[in-house]
Amino acid sequence: MKFLKLNFAIIALTCYMLAVSCSNDNDPINNEEQTAPNSSLSKNPKEYIGDCNLIDIYDRFNHYVVGDIVKYRQNSSIPYNVYQKTTLSWTNLGKCSENPVNPDINFTISVATQGNTWVVNNPTETLRIVGSNGITNWNNKNTTARTYFYIKEPGTYAIGINARVQSGTSQIEASFGNQSKTITLNNTTFKDIYIGELEVLTKGYYYLDLKGITKTSYSYADVKAVMLGGNATDRNIKFVKNDIHFGRRGPSVHLGYVIPTSGATQAFYNEVEVQPGQDAVGSFYMVNGFQHGYFGIQVNSNTERRILFSVWSPYSTDNPGSIPEEYRIKLLKKGANVITQQFGGEGSGGQSYKVYNWNAGVRYKFLLVGKPAGNNHTDFTAYFMDPTIGTWDLIASFRRPKTNSYITNQYSFLENFNTSTGAIERSGAFYNQWVYDTNNTWHEITQAKFTYDATAENEFRFDYSGGVHGSGFFLKNCGFFNGNISKNTTLERNSTGNNIPKIDFSTLE
Repeated sequence: MKFLKLNFAIIALTCYMLAVSCSNDNDPINNEEQTAPNSSLSKNPKEYIGDCNLIDIYDRFNHYVVGDIVKYRQNSSIPYNVYQKTTLSWTNLGKCSENPVNPDINFTISVATQGNTWVVNNPTETLRIVGSNGITNWNNKNTTARTYFYIKEPGTYAIGINARVQSGTSQIEASFGNQSKTITLNNTTFKDIYIGELEVLTKGYYYLDLKGITKTSYSYADVKAVMLGGNATDRNIKFVKNDIHFGRRGPSVHLGYVIPTSGATQAFYNEVEVQPGQDAVGSFYMVNGFQHGYFGIQVNSNTERRILFSVWSPYSTDNPGSIPEEYRIKLLKKGANVITQQFGGEGSGGQSYKVYNWNAGVRYKFLLVGKPAGNNHTDFTAYFMDPTIGTWDLIASFRRPKTNSYITNQYSFLENFNTSTGAIERSGAFYNQWVYDTNNTWHEITQAKFTYDATAENEFRFDYSGGVHGSGFFLKNCGFFNGNISKNTTLERNSTGNNIPKIDFSTLE
């Protein structure tokens, strides 16, 4: 009997050991499905301040002693929590960030999203989520927020963001170069978050894309800035730092025409053509500029385009209401469906415009006439021709006081006046420029000097260019393209020879 009991005990012990062994062999620890160290633990919403990569995952078969630290999560969709063993239980030390870790990084450049971020292919969403506080109200999963910066020298650049969540936890995708990283955010105060390293081989524009993946609160994150370190310095990293409004509009580019005659000019003729896809909203293709005003075409919205002609008052102010009567621009006449008014903001004066849905791919003609009218006044009159119609249409005629001159300082420019479309490239080509002197002789213009505005001068933007294409000049800006030309470059187009404007001035309105 004793022998049987002994054998039974041995068999039972053997089965128990086999069961444990089988359990250890066939039931490996699933570190994402363990019971928490203690279900009665208090919550700790703060982020763990240490390096989570150095902490072991909780193992329910280990024997832990007071002071041991582990990390644990119930499933892979949430961050780990860090716990420390106490005498009777565990203490929750906070949430563990899954973000890439580089504790030695020193971010030296902060590229503010306020001035340098646009939503890809969505100007309306750009206006909604990018403002004076950077990226906020970001709750659309389909939105990609792109932040641009220009790097002047090759090197290795650390990249990160300065961001926070309002509450809860968010996961966002950060993409740059050919890399993409998933970043977990649960910090409710702004902090610098390292993402990775960008290897730069050539100078030019680079960007960081941010796209939402998951969130537990209203928005994915508030993002103040893209952070750069490593080789980053003020000398080799360029972006919009101040003058945010003009920086977001993009650089304006100009053609200053070289007039081939010293005689007085009473008329200035020019043509413009905008290729399909280069007519972004906010574009102003200013064709006939002169010392006292400008004349061209605009893209005012997705449904409206205009012909615009304006003359500045000789009284220097941005408030048209403050101009004394003797300095006011007087309207002499205007064409059908033309609206006239005063304007201000960048100087003041008289403005006229006609809503006219001009088309890309059509070469339109512009004629400006300017003559002294006596008594220290000069009249400037603008005419427009749609070649599909073939007649000169009066836009407006203004009388400028305190002025006794013909047309001088002929130029063209391309600008963007809409900050939400500053990331969209646009261009225009200018053809067949001529001036008509007081001896009733036409002179062809074949040279122009390329210049740009303060946004480019201050190296806030580098997406500007100009050049020659056959018998025409072209201007291009915005879109963060690479490849530009130097300021004051002299351009020369091919002569159009006998393509002299055929205009009977006596028949003009």
